[in-house]
Amino acid sequence: MKKIRLPPLGSLRAFDVVAQQNSFKRAAEEIGVTATAISHQIRVLEEALGTAVFERSAREVRLTAAGEILRQATRQAFTGLQAAVEDIHHAARPAALTLTTTSNFLTHWLVPRLADLKLAAPEMDLRLHTGIELVDLSRNTVDIAIRYSESADETLDSTLLYQDTFVLVASPSLHLTTAEELAGATLFHVENRHIPQPSPDWENWRQHFGPAKLNIDSGLRFTDETHAIQAAIAGQGVAIVSSLLAQDFIEKGILCTPFRHHLPGANYYLVTTKEKAERADILVLRRWLLEKMAIKHGM
Repeated sequence: MKKIRLPPLGSLRAFDVVAQQNSFKRAAEEIGVTATAISHQIRVLEEALGTAVFERSAREVRLTAAGEILRQATRQAFTGLQAAVEDIHHAARPAALTLTTTSNFLTHWLVPRLADLKLAAPEMDLRLHTGIELVDLSRNTVDIAIRYSESADETLDSTLLYQDTFVLVASPSLHLTTAEELAGATLFHVENRHIPQPSPDWENWRQHFGPAKLNIDSGLRFTDETHAIQAAIAGQGVAIVSSLLAQDFIEKGILCTPFRHHLPGANYYLVTTKEKAERADILVLRRWLLEKMAIKHGM
């Protein structure tokens, strides 16, 4: 038996949209052609089939019996084609890269540089996550992390990004010039610091740099370093904070470091599983972070 040739794809597409819209005019608007072009395609289809697929009237367009049969087939075919094209499109896009870190690092260092990262890696689909507890990177819910610790995790691929220090910061409006003037300032305490040890607190500061009579029991207490930094910016007191987190404020002159002293900090590491270490987007992010942090011993 001789195989019957299919009608042109364009005429089948026009038919499918007219059947969906029940209108030549609306079908033309959806496809982006004229109503005359749609009429032409339907005429080509009906000539190829040897039968009418629509019953036309002044008010409506209705499917014929042949049209009903064809409509079931075209809907299934074009739905399948659309799904296939979308699958191909999504498969061609780079996978999302999920990064987890602390809210303090995200707020004070990464967020201000996201525009620069977008310029450096426009194709990177970066998803950001923050949390207090360490995320298990082997579970694949998160791809990469920026962690603050005193030593590298040997079970993961770890890259040293920054060797931190803790500095005393204050608003320039306080005009601090000598250690003795700290006695007249409000001390900001950041509680629940577990890293580094010993803690970079006022007791540690007084022991190393004085003044010996500084009342370290006075002042305001914060559970979040971000709030202590913001209070210092407002000129309400002095805080001992991570040099990296305060870096931008110091460079802009919003905060100052009245004294050259600093306390030891821990390290910022970029970590991922050894299996993902050579993933293209992770390599790009690693290079960008190293360039921006330019590994150094604090400020």
